[in-house]
Amino acid sequence: MSKRKQQQADAGDGTPVLAVAGGRQQELLTRIKQRGGATIPELAEETGLNVETVRHHVQALSSQGMLERADRRSGRRGRPEIVWGLADAAESLFPRREGEVLSALAAHLKATGNEAALESFFEAYIDARRPAALARVEHLRGRARVEEVARILSELGFMAQVEEGDGAGLRLCHCPIRELVGTTTIPCRAELGLVRDLLGGERLTRLSYIPSGDASCTYAPLTAPEEQ
Repeated sequence: MSKRKQQQADAGDGTPVLAVAGGRQQELLTRIKQRGGATIPELAEETGLNVETVRHHVQALSSQGMLERADRRSGRRGRPEIVWGLADAAESLFPRREGEVLSALAAHLKATGNEAALESFFEAYIDARRPAALARVEHLRGRARVEEVARILSELGFMAQVEEGDGAGLRLCHCPIRELVGTTTIPCRAELGLVRDLLGGERLTRLSYIPSGDASCTYAPLTAPEEQ
C-alpha cells in the first residue's frame, strides 16, 4: 500500500489517520490530543525524537492551522515552555459522530410524530443566516450574483460551482449533512428556499439530487414549476 493510501486508511482503533500529515506529525497530533496539550520537550521524550525534529514538525503543523499555543509552563530547568494544543481544524480530523446522532434524532422525531419540530428548527437555522447572506448579494445582478451565491454556499460546506447554460445555475458538489438528508428531506427544502431567495426569488428546478444517487445537487432558474 502506498504511503498516501496508508494515511487515508482507517487505523481501526479510533485513532485517525491524517492525510494532511505524515506519520510523525500524525503521532504528535494524537499524543497532544491524548494529553490535552504538551510542550516540545515532552513530545520529544515520548516519541524518542530529538527536540529540534519535534520543533520542526510542530512549527509545520502550526503554520497549517493544526496546532496553537494553549499555555506556558516551567520546564525542567525553570525556563517557560510553550504548551501546544490542537486547533479547531485538527479537532475535526478525529472521529466524530454528530451526523449519525443527528440522523438518529431525525428518525426518532419522524417515528414519534414530531417531525414538525425538525422543520421548525431548520426554518429558524436558515432564517438566522438569511439576512447576512442577502446583504452580500442585494447589489449584484446576473452572473456576478450567482457567483457570490456560490461563494456563500461553499462557505456553508456545499462546494458550490456555477453551471454554464441558458441561465447560470448552481451545482452543489457536496452535502455537509448527508447522513441527515438520508433520513428526512426537510433540510433540502430549506436549502432550496435559501438558494431561491439568494438568486433574487427566481423559480428554480432541481436537475440532480445527491440523495437520489446523483453526484451533485444542481439547480437551474427555469420557468417550470419548482421541484421539492
